[in-house]
Amino acid sequence: MNQKRIAVIGGGPAGLAAAELLTLSGHAVTVYDAMPTFARKFLLAGKSGLNITHSEDYDRFATRFGAASARLRPALDAFTPDDVRDWAAGLGTKTFVGSSGRVFPDVMKASPLLRAWLKRLEAQGATLRTRHRWIGFADQGYVFETPEGRSIVHCDAALLALGGASWPRLGSDARWPPWLLERGIEIDAFQPANCGFVVGWSQNFRERFAGEPVKSVTATSDAGTFPGEFIITANGIEGSLVYAHAASLRDRLESHGSAALTLDLAPGRTLERLTRDLARQDAKSSFSNRLRKGAGIDGVKAALFREFAPERDRTDLKRLAGMIKALPIPVLDTRPIAEAISSAGGIRWTSIDEGFMLKALPGTFVAGEMLDWEAPTGGYLLTACLATGRAAARGIEAWLSR
Repeated sequence: MNQKRIAVIGGGPAGLAAAELLTLSGHAVTVYDAMPTFARKFLLAGKSGLNITHSEDYDRFATRFGAASARLRPALDAFTPDDVRDWAAGLGTKTFVGSSGRVFPDVMKASPLLRAWLKRLEAQGATLRTRHRWIGFADQGYVFETPEGRSIVHCDAALLALGGASWPRLGSDARWPPWLLERGIEIDAFQPANCGFVVGWSQNFRERFAGEPVKSVTATSDAGTFPGEFIITANGIEGSLVYAHAASLRDRLESHGSAALTLDLAPGRTLERLTRDLARQDAKSSFSNRLRKGAGIDGVKAALFREFAPERDRTDLKRLAGMIKALPIPVLDTRPIAEAISSAGGIRWTSIDEGFMLKALPGTFVAGEMLDWEAPTGGYLLTACLATGRAAARGIEAWLSR
């Protein structure tokens, strides 16, 4: 075939996945990244256990991307969670399914997988360029800041895979929207996703319990009810159970000006049983003892109850049991997007065609978290980045062949 020059701008999972397919087709592919090394966010995410994908039923898996699920489905169908595991195995990384259904590498790290991936790309002919920061367009090309100064790259097609706005110190700094907006690309403002929330703790609670885990609870929001655990921070709450509700809490804050995460502090007991257990306690006992003996609640759970339960609900048994089963934790705001695991917002789907090409910029394609989608943690984010990178690569090949 006629070899084409393709620039992949962004060396995270989406960009590297695209480069892998494009080099296999014999194209001259150069991957540019602004940072000193590739895939830094991927590496940090995998430092304590990389969620490479998820093992749940695929039809359920494919609905986890909110309003963007239908648009993402063709890309996911072409690179399913099973395909992700096979791909990792092909790079020498065996995987296993954890108790939560999440899929991890056996070695519980991202670095061996990334090293093998980059080695394969180079063996397939890819050119890898670090410290090349894209800063816009000029002379029908793509302008980069490099250690040697500014340079303009001309190519037959380009893929932008620059990430969203979370963890900017690792490269996803969202500097790119102005250069696309001035070319007529529609972009929704970035918002934190899978993020922590600000809670107005009392000084005493903050000093005593910051850093404490809250375990064996369920939490309810507009997103539904899920079991799990989370962490008390000096500023509020964070952790996997909070992230599961993050989109719902964020959107309710925006639409209503207030939001709360409702906790069941005793999920193993029905309201009726809890009321009976509390009624058996000696009325002369301290409130702490009645909570501990009647509801199995002490420590940080008891402190949370004291922090938010009105005094009147502590003396009436039915109210007391009801509040233990449904304690609202008011959240005041999201934590800053720079702290978020991922981001919502980005390039609107109406701005790209079915091949992930920007309609207003023929020959320029996009993938990964630049697009307006979000997903929970647990391997969904990485799978979609890989899938959209590969889908954009197929779009590039189809466009070049035309």
